[in-house]
Amino acid sequence: MEPTFVVRRTGNRRPSHYDQFEATELYCPRCRQAMPVRKRLLLVLPEGDKYEYRCAACGTTVGDKIERNGEGVRLVLP
Repeated sequence: MEPTFVVRRTGNRRPSHYDQFEATELYCPRCRQAMPVRKRLLLVLPEGDKYEYRCAACGTTVGDKIERNGEGVRLVLP
């Protein structure tokens, strides 16, 4: 008798605890080791906010990230 596998789909939704990851340490090429980072808002784009990660010790940019928001950008004109 062959084993039976049941696969349940929950739709396209991912569990909420996997929505966003936040970096606390990244490798810094200048310091040559994993260092704590600071997250800084760089740009506000139509597809989401772009952040950059900088080494807390030397200030070198070590990465970036776009946080996609669920709603589009609305322009309010006078």
